[in-house]
Amino acid sequence: MEEFRVTQAPAPRRKVDRDEVFVEFTKSICPMCKTPVDAQVNIRDNKVYLRKRCRDHGEFEALVYGDAEEYLASARFNKPGTIPLTFQTEVNDGCPSDCGLCPEHKQHACLGIIEVNTGCNLDCPICFADSGHQPDGYSITHEQCERMLDAFVASEGEAEVVMFSGGEPTIHKHILDFIDLAQARPISNVNLNTNGIRLATDKNFVAELGKRNRVPGRSVNIYLQFDGFDERTHREIRGRDLRTFKQRALDNCAEAGLTVTLVAAVERGLNEHELGAIIEYGIDHPAVRSVAFQPVTHSGRHVEFDPLNRLTNPDVIRLINEQRPGWFQKGDFFPVPCCFPTCRSITYLLVDGEPGSRTVVPIPRLLNVEDYLDYVTNRVMPDAGIREALEKLWSASAFMGTTTTEEKLRATAEALDCADACGIDLPQAVKGLSDKAFMIVVQDFQDPYTLNVKQLMKCCVEEITPDGRLIPFCAYNSVGYREQVRAQMSGVPVAPVAPNALPLAGRLTTTPYGSKTTRTES
Repeated sequence: MEEFRVTQAPAPRRKVDRDEVFVEFTKSICPMCKTPVDAQVNIRDNKVYLRKRCRDHGEFEALVYGDAEEYLASARFNKPGTIPLTFQTEVNDGCPSDCGLCPEHKQHACLGIIEVNTGCNLDCPICFADSGHQPDGYSITHEQCERMLDAFVASEGEAEVVMFSGGEPTIHKHILDFIDLAQARPISNVNLNTNGIRLATDKNFVAELGKRNRVPGRSVNIYLQFDGFDERTHREIRGRDLRTFKQRALDNCAEAGLTVTLVAAVERGLNEHELGAIIEYGIDHPAVRSVAFQPVTHSGRHVEFDPLNRLTNPDVIRLINEQRPGWFQKGDFFPVPCCFPTCRSITYLLVDGEPGSRTVVPIPRLLNVEDYLDYVTNRVMPDAGIREALEKLWSASAFMGTTTTEEKLRATAEALDCADACGIDLPQAVKGLSDKAFMIVVQDFQDPYTLNVKQLMKCCVEEITPDGRLIPFCAYNSVGYREQVRAQMSGVPVAPVAPNALPLAGRLTTTPYGSKTTRTES
């Protein structure tokens, strides 16, 4: 008798939801070969990630914004761009291959950067410019500097700010001449980006900078590397203990009447605990009028990092709020509308009292900044004068110590409203505004892992090259333009610096039925 077997039918497969929300399609580059590739932005666990795939090197993912809710809300602060007076390149291959500026770029240059050399008196483990290398180093000449300044003026007409950088610009033997060349042109303000060693050891040089800061209608401001107070911070970011040099540099600047911005490169697990102390130190020092926090840009030379566990702007702002809760709270910082609004956030403070008993009030608590800088959902045009003032203050061209910033702060102060609870003598604070106002900037520059062409096309911080191009800062450091210029200037072929991500970080494979991702060995 034939035996029959009953077999149970397999359970039907069930569809599953992805563990992320797709936000948009964009373009990026492969972090290994720098080839332009398709990319997508996704939200997972209230964080924003950029994912892309290179045919030769596989799939990569990086954290780009630590707060998805704020990322989506920031779109309201996207100001219409301004067309520059001239473009330097044509559109051939599309962004990011035609820099710049090409006619498809969406913004003019709020800030122009001239790198006067590649040499440096430090050998920092973290250096997006990969400075100090020979024989592919170079220094620009007077003629090249003039050509670069003229290209900036041709694009901008009356330019707000030019920054001299490097390398270390203070070791260039003609740096004072370059500042004179800038001040002889319709450029209102010069920023000098420096590690501070020469400022600490050459008081005559600082005095010469101070003289140039007193030229009518012009200013010279110091953009000083200042990463924290722990010896470990200095050694791991700059390669040596520079704490004494920083203090001397600041004291010399105060004596010469120079305004200083403290610029902290912030790295996950290294100096993120020092942000509040840096702000408090800056407020208490007579030379310092602002602090800029920059999550480390993982271009050029840098320590190992995990692209999925990096610091982003909202992370830095949250740390500031946690470390000085008596001074800061959620909502004190606003995105900068002239660039893409997720790139930079700013707040201004009114400061009163003596060290140890300071009263600090962020201006956004005294004036509804959102009413003026919301370009999408605000249907009622607010006061045009206040809006214009705030647009200048919430801008990449805003630096404390400049005439424009002080004028716009004073115009804004006239609209401030302070309840008794604010704890500050508002009329007296406004009267002494030049001494009582303080600025904090949080700026996350893109690197080969996080580069998003959508943001790049709105960039308003431009590298001015010796051949007269204006190249968006993040493209210059990530796409290969820096190596191109270095090779042209030195005559020595320059290979791109390979990314230094952790071996398992950012490289992904995708499971067949769902979107969960697994890191694989690169």
